[in-house]
Amino acid sequence: MMTQEQALAVLKTGGNVFLTGEPGSGKTHTINQYVRYLREHGIEPAITASTGIAATHIGGSTIHSWSGIGIRRDITEYDLDHITQNEKLVRRMRDTRVLIVDEISMLSAATFGMVDAVCRAVRGEERAFGGIQVVLVGDFFQLPPISRRDDPQEDPTIFDEGKSPHEQFAYESGVWRLLNPLTCYLSEQHRQEDSDFLALLSHIRRGEIEDDDRALLETRHTTAPTRSGTTQLFSHNADVDRINERELAAVKGTSKIFQMTSRGAKNLVETLKRGCLSPETLTLKIGARIMCTRNDINRTYVNGTIGTVIGFAASGFPIIKTQTGRELVIGEETWSITEGNKVLASITQIPMRLAWSITVHKSQGMSLDAAHMDLSHCFEYGQGYVALSRVRTLAGLTLAGINERALEVHPDVLEADKRFRIHSEKVRDRIHSLSHQDRDLLHSNFIRAAGGRLTATPVVNASHSLSNSSPKNGGRGSTYEVTKELLRQKNSLEEIAQLRLMTLGTILSHVEKLAEDKKIDIPADLSHIEFDADRIEVINDALGKVLEKSGGLSLSPVKAILGDTFSFEEIRVARILFGSRN
Repeated sequence: MMTQEQALAVLKTGGNVFLTGEPGSGKTHTINQYVRYLREHGIEPAITASTGIAATHIGGSTIHSWSGIGIRRDITEYDLDHITQNEKLVRRMRDTRVLIVDEISMLSAATFGMVDAVCRAVRGEERAFGGIQVVLVGDFFQLPPISRRDDPQEDPTIFDEGKSPHEQFAYESGVWRLLNPLTCYLSEQHRQEDSDFLALLSHIRRGEIEDDDRALLETRHTTAPTRSGTTQLFSHNADVDRINERELAAVKGTSKIFQMTSRGAKNLVETLKRGCLSPETLTLKIGARIMCTRNDINRTYVNGTIGTVIGFAASGFPIIKTQTGRELVIGEETWSITEGNKVLASITQIPMRLAWSITVHKSQGMSLDAAHMDLSHCFEYGQGYVALSRVRTLAGLTLAGINERALEVHPDVLEADKRFRIHSEKVRDRIHSLSHQDRDLLHSNFIRAAGGRLTATPVVNASHSLSNSSPKNGGRGSTYEVTKELLRQKNSLEEIAQLRLMTLGTILSHVEKLAEDKKIDIPADLSHIEFDADRIEVINDALGKVLEKSGGLSLSPVKAILGDTFSFEEIRVARILFGSRN
């Protein structure tokens, strides 16, 4: 097990890496930091994912599109010859020094092998993937690769009736052994705030579910959501559609329809449509429960933001009110498949979907404050684990039902995970044993070998985010010190999160740690941040009650008192201020 900082140090050596860890451990953030580091040194990585859904999350392409294998289920010498005649693909692949593959759990061993074969053929090298540094990101306890599909982007939830048609996992392939990636198993937890719930998830993950865990889940059983508007998760599409259609029909008022538009090659457009979380036809009404389906470039909303339609702007676009009380106009967004600077295909739609209910598959990668689930018909290993790990705390979970399969993870993955953990510890010890000088030498040698520049040039992306290593401190000092410096420069917490490519929750963790270690002055160092005094006082009352009853300030009981009207982030801010008064 290792920290994000240690994993980043391993990535910078240029070795092949398997980056894994529990949901909320920071895999995406670590990769974002590595991508930033590469670009600062003049190296442009190829960013891909195993599915269209995952590709839209990371702003990349599918590994199928990047490698040219498309929807092939096997690859012949003729196929390889045809692919190597594609000048653009050949040029792109030969220029690639780093290949990132997200959601590796959803990539079958067969497809993994095909990509390797293409890379070797195009690059004319016998080494695995033609000598490219390959970074595999994911968690094999998530949903596995699905067989009997004609299209690698198809939603596996179409396979009903209790079938579990998984293919061989990528780590079981001969190519994985040849690649021999260094395992970086992240151990930090940035999502859940509930120790009992974390323990339950860990028990499921380790195949050590106990009667106490079942009893804990039993306390969350209820036939219907206890709070109005709570997102519902189901294992099958039919249940999801039924709930959403029923709820929308119950909302009074006129419907407003938004139709997806597209351009580009038909097959690529279809791939984008299947990977997009927004439907082709989006029907909304004032009062409709919605969920945003991608990250806004200005961070006003993220993939998974829940809200209610409260009106329509003069532009015709929907106005939503989020759970935290913010009112936002949500305009159209475009999903695209690109090759270099050329857009090969694109679709445009409002980045939202009805959210009274979603499938477990669609929820993968999200983090929800509250969810109501029916896991009584889970048919695939990992479905229950994926669903349960979407919520931050046990208080945010209600269960209509759950079967034993929902508490099971794949036995093969269970054994593999033990090996991954052991390997990660060895990798951690190895990188830790290196002197700073030796580590820096490894990093600079890889930059040279990849054709990059040793002197870093800060990169500003479309959202004007800066590197995690702030120019004002030269990249030195702990991650907490960087946050402290930005805080004292009078940046808001949201601005710091944007500048550092981190979540607001992570930045709040930094502030909590800094306050605990008395490295910042509370409330003086937060005096420039605008708070809703009335809401803070309401939270303070709840904090006081919990402190009096339990002697501590755990978030879950406070959230239970306040309900969905208050977000965990608001409560954490109030808790920081509350601590300075007591």
